[in-house]
Amino acid sequence: MHWMTSLDVDDEYEKLIIRMNPPRVSIDNIACDNATLVKVDSANKHGILLEVVQVLIDLHLTISKAYISSDGGWFMDVFHVIDKDGNKVRDEQVIEYIQQSLGTNACLLPSMRRSVGVKAAAEHTAIELTARDRPGLLSEVFAVLTDLNCNVVAAEVWTHNTRVAAVVYVTDELTGAPIDDSEKLSMIKLQLCSVLKGDNDKRGAKTAVSMVITHTERRLHQMMFADRDYERAHNGSAECRSDQLRPVVTLQNCVEKGYSVVNVKCKDRPKLLFDTVCTLTDMQYVVFHGTVDAEGPDAYQEYYIRHIDGCPVNSEAERRRVIHCLEAAIERRVPEGLRLELCSGDRVGLLSDVTRIFRENGLSVTGAEVSTRGDKAVNAFYVTDAAGNPVNAKTIEAVRSEIGQTILEVKESSIYSKSPPEETGGKFSLGNLFRSSSERFLYNLGFIKSPS
Repeated sequence: MHWMTSLDVDDEYEKLIIRMNPPRVSIDNIACDNATLVKVDSANKHGILLEVVQVLIDLHLTISKAYISSDGGWFMDVFHVIDKDGNKVRDEQVIEYIQQSLGTNACLLPSMRRSVGVKAAAEHTAIELTARDRPGLLSEVFAVLTDLNCNVVAAEVWTHNTRVAAVVYVTDELTGAPIDDSEKLSMIKLQLCSVLKGDNDKRGAKTAVSMVITHTERRLHQMMFADRDYERAHNGSAECRSDQLRPVVTLQNCVEKGYSVVNVKCKDRPKLLFDTVCTLTDMQYVVFHGTVDAEGPDAYQEYYIRHIDGCPVNSEAERRRVIHCLEAAIERRVPEGLRLELCSGDRVGLLSDVTRIFRENGLSVTGAEVSTRGDKAVNAFYVTDAAGNPVNAKTIEAVRSEIGQTILEVKESSIYSKSPPEETGGKFSLGNLFRSSSERFLYNLGFIKSPS
């Protein structure tokens, strides 16, 4: 006899509720002059707000306003969205994708509790790393992977408050297949742990290997949260951000309504709403009501929250922890330093060579986005000098001369740009989007934009 677990029962109950009250998604291009309105009505469940925001953000849409209400058993949200060019969303394939992802068909998918953004990594092996950051660390990591015949297909690296987290996707250099040999995986973990361990790292380094991962950016948030990057360093080594860039987060209790009210004000940038909602969700808080206004250079967010157990924030320690976690979530995606973009033919060991040149010239990598498109490596690195200060022009030119002037280009940091960098090619096409398994994998992870 097959006995169902409590999680299975919860999943079946959620599916029954959704079948009885299927989600309704409407796309309105008439009601608002300068944005498309995405309206979602659905039976409520924990994590549904994150699910909706994630779908919109992964399509590289900008959410300029949002009205959130999920009190009781119903979820009713309105999002004002624009495309990367600042226009309304009129592409029928994008509209259909949103409706299918969030509408009635979505109830056939596994429960959010088990699989928010989960992507099978059957074609790659995922390596997760957390440690104390130091100059040259990324170079050492890529050198180890090259020595162990691992080809890095994609990666994303975040640093914040002296900590670093990375998700790296690799294949076997010889076979091009995922690495599933237990002895080799153990050797990879052993050597990476040896590299990551630092003399003054009281929290320790962590290395994990997996064939199934969560949404990459959410996973990075979870890894840095677990690594407690929100705890400010007391030795003077914490990052120094200007007051203009530092977020302002407040939390007060609304006693008569039984909510805690969170207010966030900071400079607006892409994916800001995802970062705050992701953090509240992973901290087990439920957003019952909320408003978001990001039409200008600054973003304003207000959330009425309770813990999943139904209680508002009830201690000063908890209040400070929520504030610090939200501040960290906003800051950790914004790397310090100059953006360098590399585009060249892909080969095993390329990242090891490039980051070695960075290290030899005294550069420290504060963030990285690594992707492979066909036979091309398309990478972006944010760099400072070893002390965290801006890099001088002579050093950059020396690095470019060694790597290749046409291969490595200098870009101003565009993390706060409302529009993502331009891509060559035509408009979004779901047919072309899934033209190869490799590009489908990278798109799902958010490493490439919609190919034409």
